[in-house]
Amino acid sequence: MAFWDVFNGDADGICSLVQLRNAEPRESTLITGVKRDIALLSQVQASQGDQITVLDVSMDKNKEALLAVLEQGAEVFYSDHHFAGDIPEHGKLTALINTASDVCTSLLINGHLQGQFAEWAVTGAFGDNLRNSAQVAAKPLNLSEENVEQLENLGIYINYNGYGSNLEDLHFHPAELYRQVAGYASPFDFISDNREAFEKLEHGYQADMAAAGNVGPQSATDSAAVFVLPNEAWARRVSGVYSNDLANGSPDRAHAVLTVKDNGNFLISVRAPLNNKTGADELCRQFPTGGGRAAAAGVNDLPADQLGQFIDQFTDFFTHWA
Repeated sequence: MAFWDVFNGDADGICSLVQLRNAEPRESTLITGVKRDIALLSQVQASQGDQITVLDVSMDKNKEALLAVLEQGAEVFYSDHHFAGDIPEHGKLTALINTASDVCTSLLINGHLQGQFAEWAVTGAFGDNLRNSAQVAAKPLNLSEENVEQLENLGIYINYNGYGSNLEDLHFHPAELYRQVAGYASPFDFISDNREAFEKLEHGYQADMAAAGNVGPQSATDSAAVFVLPNEAWARRVSGVYSNDLANGSPDRAHAVLTVKDNGNFLISVRAPLNNKTGADELCRQFPTGGGRAAAAGVNDLPADQLGQFIDQFTDFFTHWA
């Protein structure tokens, strides 16, 4: 029997797994990648009796692989908050799925574990830009305002590390970053004990956000704004967290951050208005490589000649969505 942990390489995926493995320690094979790499379950070579944990990746995007490992006799625990499609009914599948816009996988795992490692759940929720939900989850912990801010920053930094077109763009491979934090029951212990890793994330984030702040909008209305970042590693790393920052700064407006890829096409992060966290997934699914959730979604490969079409559809969609 083998153990497999399959998880999104962002803050939500990492913080979800940290909670589970603090509660249920085990030696497992880690399967993860950059944040946009979500077709992860197909990498598992499962056998009868294997135990597979899948966190924060769309069941809909992994349905064929899920059915395959179940057929091979593996047991699967699957927790996520993205679009799932039809959830298979199978005796070896435990599914903890909730697609509500104010929920993330870290919060689902927090409920599953009855708050055993709630500080990590708060960190993951902040990383997923669910600030209100994170603050609600933090209230029973009686943390100081400074402590809550520390968890918010850590969540943002871990999430920031997951973005990029490939693993070479990242400061840490997500599996390595998980290993850096996994041994700590509290994120505050990680921050104080592992200063080298924490400061590498912090300094990288601050430098990349400063560069992004120098880029003006390609298109902007009261309802929707589009930013285009260059084909640079810093831009690929910062695209998602910069989208979150823009959303937090203008909560009544939708935002799209496009990053030029090596092939000349665009990688896109879309954020619905924070005051109406719906529609991002519906908009992005209109494009062949698009998907995500209601509040935050994206397109992995928009052809360059469709830039104008995307900007028009995005602007029109969120102008009328409200």
